[in-house]
Amino acid sequence: MASDAGRKQFWKRNVSRVPGSIQHVYGAQHPPFDPLLHGTLKPGSKPPTTPVKLKKVSTFQEFESNTSDAWDAGDDDDELLAMAAESLNTDVVMETAHRVIRNHSKLQERHKLQEGQVVEKESPPQIPDPPPAVCGDSRLVKSVSDSNTASSADSSSENASMPRSQSLPQSSAVALVGKVADPNTLGGLVLSEREASRLDKFRQLLAGPNTNLEELRKLSWSGIPKPVRPITWKLLSGYLPANVDRREGTLQRKRKEYFAFVEQYYNSRNEEAHQATYRQIHMDIPRMSPEALIHQPKVTEIFERILFIWAIRHPASGYVQGINDLVTPFFVVFTCEYAEEEEVENFDVSSLPAEALQNIEADSFWCMSKLLDGIQDNYTFAQPGIQKKVKMLEELVSRIDEQVHRHLEQHEVKYLQFAFRWMNNLLTREVPLRCTIRLWDTYQSEPEGFSHFHLYVCAAFLVRWKKEILEEKDFQELLMFLQNLPTMHWENEDISVLLAEAYRLKFAFADAPNHYKR
Repeated sequence: MASDAGRKQFWKRNVSRVPGSIQHVYGAQHPPFDPLLHGTLKPGSKPPTTPVKLKKVSTFQEFESNTSDAWDAGDDDDELLAMAAESLNTDVVMETAHRVIRNHSKLQERHKLQEGQVVEKESPPQIPDPPPAVCGDSRLVKSVSDSNTASSADSSSENASMPRSQSLPQSSAVALVGKVADPNTLGGLVLSEREASRLDKFRQLLAGPNTNLEELRKLSWSGIPKPVRPITWKLLSGYLPANVDRREGTLQRKRKEYFAFVEQYYNSRNEEAHQATYRQIHMDIPRMSPEALIHQPKVTEIFERILFIWAIRHPASGYVQGINDLVTPFFVVFTCEYAEEEEVENFDVSSLPAEALQNIEADSFWCMSKLLDGIQDNYTFAQPGIQKKVKMLEELVSRIDEQVHRHLEQHEVKYLQFAFRWMNNLLTREVPLRCTIRLWDTYQSEPEGFSHFHLYVCAAFLVRWKKEILEEKDFQELLMFLQNLPTMHWENEDISVLLAEAYRLKFAFADAPNHYKR
């Protein structure tokens, strides 16, 4: 644009306005701009020889010649003012606008091919090389206004809406060329970049001499990337120290300690005092999921040892059904350290080296022990912890969604009949294993996540099925639905929504317990 101080900017014209007067807005509800009717011509200026209404419709070539410099450096205000005063046919304007957008899109595709980052399914049409304009990022960008024109038939057949990224100014759009391959794959690329960025943050945080556990919890709340999940879980559970230099020594000592327990106690499983405990463990393990993993003889053997040693070392509670399900997430996550399979649930664990299996077993035992230390009253005699949490869940739901609560009461459905398992198994039986692992990322990031925050997750989980619950009009059907919720196809996104709602409930009620007390 010309920088002459004497030249008037076309958006700063001296046109006297009466305060409070209505200004015309030119768009879909107004006719084309007419300089004769709206007084933009100065006194003494020669009006157009032909009235605007009778002016012959300009051809596409004539319009293009008038606007060929619209995107070039050096446009001056007088030419833009003259263009603003042109009266153009609506069809011609729309056709030209679509053509400009399509040419811009093809220009982006051409840059993708040059940078070798995207393989195009169709080769873009040849575009002649007009004088380049220099962008803010020092790249040379060709003006799309000088590209070859297509027939009006071709233009009308291609009037599909373009993504917003293609209507950006050229200096911004070219910077995105290497990242945007296709509008349909844009979301995937953005997510992968986000995950890569988060993974880098985790690695930087974990690489320090002393890991800041508070920052690690904040970062882990919204999910932990798979490559760093094993070490992060060990840190957040309190199994490993924050100091990097002490970690290897701690691992060796704790693993050695675990297998000392195995050597000391496991042979007593056939003694009369422990037969009942071992028999119950042996019966419960085959009922666990995922079956493809649990039914492997090596995995069954590992789980039997972990559960039996824990029961022997915690005589106040001993082994209780439900504890067995709490081993699986730790076992699967720690197996990922040694297995390259994407789906560990179907991985042949026996193919791992013996040392790796021993490490996985010991780490799973200690992390499960840390978890149970915070909720052990769930598994002592009469399970008072679960009884209390189910009662709190009932009170909370009666406050946040009275309609659901009344519906359950009306059909005589007791919370203990469906929520006992939610508390006993920490929802491991209600959602797929992949979702349980994502859920536990947040639980380990929350203070008292497995005990306190879990209550709000269960409340959000129940209310999540409000529509389906209210549709059930029979006690048996209602209870069967609550005990077999349709979560088979849930993914991490569903868990994220559930956790967000749970956090909202916690924020509203955690510091004001009287809000959910009758």
